[in-house]
Amino acid sequence: MSVLVLGGAGFIGSHAVAQLIDANYDVVVVDNLVKGHREAVHSQAKFYEGDIRDKAFLNRVFEQEVIEGVFHFCAFSLVGESVEIPLQYFNNNVYGLQVLLEVMKDHDVNHIVFSSTAAVYGEPDTVPIHETDTQAPTNPYGESKLMMEKMMKCCHEAYGVNYTALRYFNVAGAHIEGSIGEDHHPETHLIPIVLEVALGQRDALTIFGDDYDTEDGSCIRDYLHVVDLIDAHILAYQHLRNGGESGAFNLGSSQGYSVFEILEAARKVTGEEIPAQVGPRRAGDPSKLVAASDKARSVLGWQPQHDDIHEIIRSAWNWHCQHPHGYQDQSEREA
Repeated sequence: MSVLVLGGAGFIGSHAVAQLIDANYDVVVVDNLVKGHREAVHSQAKFYEGDIRDKAFLNRVFEQEVIEGVFHFCAFSLVGESVEIPLQYFNNNVYGLQVLLEVMKDHDVNHIVFSSTAAVYGEPDTVPIHETDTQAPTNPYGESKLMMEKMMKCCHEAYGVNYTALRYFNVAGAHIEGSIGEDHHPETHLIPIVLEVALGQRDALTIFGDDYDTEDGSCIRDYLHVVDLIDAHILAYQHLRNGGESGAFNLGSSQGYSVFEILEAARKVTGEEIPAQVGPRRAGDPSKLVAASDKARSVLGWQPQHDDIHEIIRSAWNWHCQHPHGYQDQSEREA
C-alpha cells in the first residue's frame, strides 16, 4: 500500500515525500513539472510525470499502484497571478480536484490530506485567526481553495471520502540536511528574496510599506518551518486513518514577525548587510496575519519543533548557499 503525493516535485511536496519516506511510507509521486523540479523528488519514491486533470493518466496511476491515501500539493498558489489569470487557477485547482475525487471514488480511496491556505479567510476580523472565523477570500486563489474545501466536504458527506484541509500561512526553511529547498521562478516569498539579496542576486530588499498599524510599521506574518508543516500533514493522515473526523485545521507558529524583524534576523544569520528600501504598500496587504493553531495541537497532537525564526532562516540559508541558482546547479552537476 502506498500514499500518493500530488505535486511532490514542488517545494512543500518534495519535503512531504522525503519525510514520508523517513517515516517508512511507500510513496508515489505525480507532478507535471510545470512548477516543480525532478531533482527534488526523493530517489526512493516512484515518480509519474503527468497532470491530474488528465483523467486517463491519473486512472493509470491508480490502476498500477495500490493507493491508500492522497496528499494534495499541486494547486497554483500566487495571489497576484490568480487575479490576472483566474480561469487558469480555477481550471488547475478546482477542476483538477474534481478529476482527482472522481478517480479516488472509482478506486475506493477514501483519505485525502489537502494543502489549503489562510487565504480562505480574506481580511481577518480578529487576530489570531481561528478555523471558525469568517471565510471570505479576496482573490481567485483563495476562492479556489475554499471551493476545493467545500468539494471535499460534499464528497465526504455523499461518498465517505475523509479529508483534512490544512490552512497555513507563510512556510519557509528547508530540509534540515540541506538536500532540498525552495526554488521558485520567479520568487515571490519574503525569506528567499531576502536571502537572494544576501547572495548578491538582488540589489536590495523592497519593503512594501512602513506605515501599517504595527510596532515598526511593517506587516506581520506567521512563519512556519516546512519540516514542521509536513509533520502536521503526516499526523493529519494518521488522524484520518484512525477514524478521526474530517475538517479543517490552521497551522502556524501562533506568533508573528514583521518584515523588519525578518530582515534583521536574516542579517544576523547570514552575516551580510542586506540593503533594504521602503516602497509603497501593496494593495490588499493586511497589517497582521497570525494563526491560532490550538486545534491542530490538541486534536492532531502537533507540536512545532523548529519555530525559532533564526533556525528557519538558517536552514533556508544553508540550502541557498549550496544551491545559489536552485536546482539548476544540481542539473548542471549531473549533466
